[in-house]
Parts: sequence; C-alpha cells; structure tokens
Amino acid sequence: MSTKLLIFADARSIIEANFKPAFLGEEVTVLLEAHNRVLSQDVVSPIDIPPFNTSKVNGYAVHAKDTVIANEDEPFRLKVTAVAGIGEQPQVALAVGEAVEVRVGSALPDGADTIIATKDATREDNTLMVYSSVSKGENVDVTGSDIQKGRVVLKKGQVLGPQEIGILAALGSTQVKVLKIPLIAVLSVDSDVAELGKNLIPKKTFDASAYSLCIAAVECGAKPVYFGTAPSSKTEFDHILATAVASSDLVIVCGGDTTEIVNSLSTMDLVVNGVATKPGKQTAVAFINQKPLFFLPNNPSAALLMYQLLVRPLVQQLSGRPPFALKAMTAYAGSKMFSAKGSRTFALVTLSFDANCRLIADVVESAGAVGALAEADGFVEIAENAPFVDVNQEVTVMLLRGLAGRP
Repeated sequence: MSTKLLIFADARSIIEANFKPAFLGEEVTVLLEAHNRVLSQDVVSPIDIPPFNTSKVNGYAVHAKDTVIANEDEPFRLKVTAVAGIGEQPQVALAVGEAVEVRVGSALPDGADTIIATKDATREDNTLMVYSSVSKGENVDVTGSDIQKGRVVLKKGQVLGPQEIGILAALGSTQVKVLKIPLIAVLSVDSDVAELGKNLIPKKTFDASAYSLCIAAVECGAKPVYFGTAPSSKTEFDHILATAVASSDLVIVCGGDTTEIVNSLSTMDLVVNGVATKPGKQTAVAFINQKPLFFLPNNPSAALLMYQLLVRPLVQQLSGRPPFALKAMTAYAGSKMFSAKGSRTFALVTLSFDANCRLIADVVESAGAVGALAEADGFVEIAENAPFVDVNQEVTVMLLRGLAGRP
C-alpha cells in the first residue's frame, strides 16, 4: 500500500467521488422539537392568512360608496354603531350610513369594504364626519392577502429555524414531516485518553477531541453517538469499530496509531492514507459498506480543523442539507504566517481590531493542544506553493466561532 501523502485538493476530490449519501428516510416530529430539522416535503398552506378581511389601521369600517360626496366643505356624516375588537366576530352588520370602530387586525363587519383611518375623520359622540371620499378596499387586508390557501410556503430541504417554526404555527401545524437525523459514531483510540466522569489517572488526559467533534456534528444537523475510548486489544477494537459502522451513518476515530489501524483495513476500503496538510497529515479515510470512516488526529484543534475541512460536507449531505462553506471574514495578517513546504497549511488565528479599526489576524500563540482550541477564532489557508503570508497582507479567515473576536 502506498503511503505517499495526497495533496489536499486530491484528497477532498477522492472523498467526494466515493461518497454516495444514502436517503435515511423521514419521520414526523412535534413542532416544538423540529428546530434545526430538515423538511422532507413541501409545506402547502391549508388556510388563507388572514382567514378574513382585517383592518390595517385604527379607524372606522364603512361602505366606500357612502363617502363619494364627502368633501372639505361639506363632510359626510356617518353614525358609529359599534366597536369591533381584535379577535372578535363583529356582532352587527354594517348598514348604509353607518360606521363601526375598528383596531389594527380587527375583522371587518359584514357589509364593510373599506377603512377610514382615525386621522382622516372627526368624531363627535357617535357621529363620524368624513372630509374626503375613500376607495373600496382602502386600508384593508383582504382574505389570503398574506398567504393564500394552497400556496407552497416552505420548500423541501429547508432547515427549520425560528422563522420557519413561526410560519408552521401560523398555519396551525402541530407536527411536521422531516428527514431522519444521521447518526455519527465518534470514538477515541489513544491509550493516554480518559473518558469524562472517571478519575484522571497519571499520564492520561480527558477526551477533548471526541467531545468537540460530537458537538460539531450536532451543528451540522446530526446526532453523535459517543463510543468512548477503545481498548488496546485489536480484537476488542475491531469489534467496537464494526459495531460503530453497523449502527451509524458515518464513523470518526480520533487519535491512535493511524498506520497500524488502516493497515488492518482492506486496500479496497481505504481511499485516503495521509494528506499533505499541516496540521492533519495522518488523516485517513475509508469506506466500509459505503459508509465513510474518518481517522483524525488526537490533537483537539487539528481534529476539529480536519473535521470542518473534510467531514462536515458529508455530514451536511447525510442530514439533507446542501453543503455550506464556513463563514469567512477578510482581515490583515498581524505577523508573518509560514507554510510547511509541500503541504497545504492551515494557520489557526485569533481576531482583534487595531487602533485603525482594522480586523487583524494573529497566529495562535499557544503551543498546547487545548490552549490553541481555546484561543482560535478561525484559520487562514496557505497554499502549498506559497512560502508565507506577509505582515499586513490581506487574508481570508474561515471562522471556527460565531463571533469575529472577543472583548
């Protein structure tokens, strides 16, 4: 088996060429549990919104034809016979020469076809004086003017956020059909990694990489299944790995001796065995029963970085979402950023503003794996043939955080 490192672009192309996202099916979920889920079908409105004619303004519901002769010199007088509250069915029908007081959102009484705004008329006791004619339909939201019955209001494949949930609630939906959530198996194989909740014995560290990757999977619309830390026995590890493959849609293995692990796989399964990147050169990818299996570094920041670059698009597709690039910002290099010869370099950076309100990207100073994870706002990509990024050079920062910087 060749151990020659693949250039980054080729590795990504090979992964995409081998990945055939399976349709995982659909299910019904209650509306308040549908956030961040993906619609499995178009949503067609079963009702008109508004379901009746309503007033756009505070004022008076009238017959437009009653106001035809109204003018500044000879106002037309109407008798105010009732008040229509919001959410109430008007109890009276409007007769010729009458008006009903309404509020924004009030249903129009039967017979009314227009609204005179309060500012456009004068009222004395129960007499309304109108000084100009109004057109039929003025200041009225007619039935279905917002959303018509039968209209497609949400498309298959849309991710349900607060706006979409609000729309579904307005339609009276208590449930919605969504795509099933992909299951992402995550396990660690380093002998020096301890699971959370257990006593930290000498020479071990807690499993930061796996937990970070589990939450990264959640952000992509997937459900992580944490398999813990694998035992040192190859037989036991192979059993856990087989279980993870059988019970999930994608598997991520953190750390361990990548060479030893991938050598136990069939060459027919392995598609990437090392990538010319810094960090992450030991990244490997296999497909077992058409399911992707990623071997990522044990360094938490490197593992998260390689997840965002290579794994995230696959998880998004499994969850029914189109792959979206990481959010990016333009900044200026605060110091020289050097590349590793022959490798695609991803420099972790922090972001801050200088005295001239320029966004500055500085290379993360922490030498520790967890410290780098804590400091990094994003990363700058440096091509294989670029020796370095110079000070004050404009750079694109791909964000690992939602915020551009910290106070």
